[in-house]
Amino acid sequence: MNAGGFKRFGECAALLVVWLGLLLLFGLLSDNFLSARTLGALANRIPALTAIAAGMTLVLIIGGIDLSVGSVLGLCGAVLGVALVDWHWPLWAASSLCLAVGCVCGGLNGLVSVRLGIPSFIVTLGMLEIARGLAYLATHSQTKYIGAPIEALASPSRLLGASPAFLLVLVVIAAGQTALSRTLFGRYLVAIGTNEPAVRLAGVNPRPAKLAVFVLLGFLTGLAALFYTSRLGSSDPNAGVGLELSAIAAVVIGGTSLMGGRGSVLNSFLGVLIIATLESGLAQVGASEPVKRVVTGLVIVIAVVLDACRHHLAGQRFPLLKRFFARSPAAAGGK
Repeated sequence: MNAGGFKRFGECAALLVVWLGLLLLFGLLSDNFLSARTLGALANRIPALTAIAAGMTLVLIIGGIDLSVGSVLGLCGAVLGVALVDWHWPLWAASSLCLAVGCVCGGLNGLVSVRLGIPSFIVTLGMLEIARGLAYLATHSQTKYIGAPIEALASPSRLLGASPAFLLVLVVIAAGQTALSRTLFGRYLVAIGTNEPAVRLAGVNPRPAKLAVFVLLGFLTGLAALFYTSRLGSSDPNAGVGLELSAIAAVVIGGTSLMGGRGSVLNSFLGVLIIATLESGLAQVGASEPVKRVVTGLVIVIAVVLDACRHHLAGQRFPLLKRFFARSPAAAGGK
């Protein structure tokens, strides 16, 4: 294993240790936390956030960001509910429309941001409002109760104990990590996030890859809407409020840089597990909602500070921190 591979393995192992530490901590604080029922509920609650985090990882790697995913999830879920309940479409057709709406929203974000050179922060902030408004208009601000046709996706399997949604999102994580680390497309994304002008000078047009990443995130947001709606058994136009912050938090905790050029889909999945375990554990020990938000926010700030230290500390003022965060020559050269 080369230095870069060893470093990636170390980051993954560290996140795994943090997650296992949280399981142990809340297991000691709550008698029921380490039960099969709690862990099963945890596994079946995270598919929507995991799917979005996988796509968000790729967007952050190219130096972008998408603040609209929560609202786009709400819009996709609203369209799904209207198609099933009001239009009486079959599930496969309604699901296809749900995924298509996600792709359109992601494509619009990408077109405006990439083609016009407008920061994705601003573009997706506008889409956040547009998509939420369309969700309210599509459902007339009412919840659409779907029930059995969609609930099977979130129902735990008797054989494996996990829901089809959870198993499907594991496939998404495996495919995303493979694409990022083993394909030319993944190398392009890392290169674009690291030094886009150099990519252009090398004769590679970064626009198609950047646009594809936003479309892919839109597709995964539509998939997340399927997971989210199946767990609730209904289509709620308020679904996904604040989900973009949870997704960004999980990705940053997983080690993906907000400055672009570095990230791991697998580590983002571990970040989702850490966020979900933290929220579930705090709820079981009786922490109030404000306390849960404060603790989660502190974890995010710490992760961002560590990322900033890794990128910006030259070492003259903080030589000890440099020893912890400086990259090896081999890892830096392979980036």
